[in-house]
Amino acid sequence: MEKFDVTIIGSGPGGYVSAIRCAQLGLKVAIIERYSTLGGTCLNVGCIPSKAWLEASEHYYKLKHQFKNFGIDVKEANVDILKMNQRVQDVVQEIINGVDYLMKKNKVTVYEGHGTIKDKNTIEIKGEDKTETIATDKIIIATGSKPASLPNIEIDKKRIISSTEALVLREIPRHLMVVGGGVIGVEIGSVFARLGSKVSIVEYFDSLIATMDGALGHQLHRSLRKQGIEFYLEHKVTNATATEGKMALKAENLANKKEMSLEGDYCLMAIGRKPYTANLGLENIGVEINEKGQITVDENLETKVKGIYAIGDVIRGAMLAHKASEEGVFVAERIVGQKPHINYSLIPNIVYTQPEVAGVGLTEEQLTKAGRKIKTGSFPFKANARAKISMDTDGFIKVITDKETDEILGVHMIGPRIADSYTEAVVAMEFRASAEDIARMSHGHPTFSETFKEACLAATDDRALHI
Repeated sequence: MEKFDVTIIGSGPGGYVSAIRCAQLGLKVAIIERYSTLGGTCLNVGCIPSKAWLEASEHYYKLKHQFKNFGIDVKEANVDILKMNQRVQDVVQEIINGVDYLMKKNKVTVYEGHGTIKDKNTIEIKGEDKTETIATDKIIIATGSKPASLPNIEIDKKRIISSTEALVLREIPRHLMVVGGGVIGVEIGSVFARLGSKVSIVEYFDSLIATMDGALGHQLHRSLRKQGIEFYLEHKVTNATATEGKMALKAENLANKKEMSLEGDYCLMAIGRKPYTANLGLENIGVEINEKGQITVDENLETKVKGIYAIGDVIRGAMLAHKASEEGVFVAERIVGQKPHINYSLIPNIVYTQPEVAGVGLTEEQLTKAGRKIKTGSFPFKANARAKISMDTDGFIKVITDKETDEILGVHMIGPRIADSYTEAVVAMEFRASAEDIARMSHGHPTFSETFKEACLAATDDRALHI
């Protein structure tokens, strides 16, 4: 029986990053993946393919609707959905190959099969052709999550689909009905709306992306509605029925209790995800699971069983790939006696729609509820020169500061290239900068980043210069 210092179950962004860091620290590492490719949900059927679809559909949408305004005359633009699909798969495979390379480079032993914990130092790996057992000193559980559905609606993977099936569709739906206006719903809804589908999003709450700052959800609603997506906010889905070639969806208006019906060819269930802990053998060693199905861990991400850790979607907190990666590094460094730190309040949320959305720190709603004395400042992209040049003027940046100290407590952005430019806000908040600090820094002109400077000026005694 081969023995390892650390064995990681799951090879997503939490698992494979943790494996790399453990190896860098001199540990003998194994990683177990039940599927034939490494990378987990994010690389195979989540983050990477969805962003590849978003990128492709945005190019098509701009070509069809905006390029003429730049003086570029394209007589006819068509979508070859099969080629687009293949290009997405090529991107996914290239990144998977990169993870394979990193495992070899760092001398991580990879096992393909389902890992079951027999005791705190023994794992059984059941593959297609054989079953083997390994010994290990430490175990890191990084098995991620899977799509959730409503209690009365089963995902049949044909007409009632999850994001997994949506990202490999080989046709453009005539009418895609989306249950859930969170990140997954608005991103995949955006893809097919740009490609020509009628898209209807049914959301229980009164705002899209309801866990983020309220102003972002309201602006995103306006922007996506201009792109042709229709919304039914404050509606509770009561039934979804699939028949040959079509779908019927029923929902109840929460305000007046009236029922409405939609008919289409696909229904995307996008109400969130749930931790994946099935058949891991957790009951064999006494690892606790809470009422949400999450593995219970302490401040070191260790379960009540010494030497057994858990990271990513299977534990508390936001289900984000970058959060899982940070936790993977954190656990690796804890195992060797280092004292790493994760500031959970500064892990950003990002939505890759057009306009893009990001939020970091506390929302205005959270701060108001907590009774904090705050100041806010915002600046619209319609007043930004770079946004005018690129015709990307939807959105704004909002900065929230402590009223007494001017420390930045939250930054909430919606606009062009936000997914790349929000990092300045994270750096500022990690070093507890004030809005005045950012306002006095020189930002290149013309750039999208000037909007952050102007928002900070607006939060500092309403001093924005260009509005």
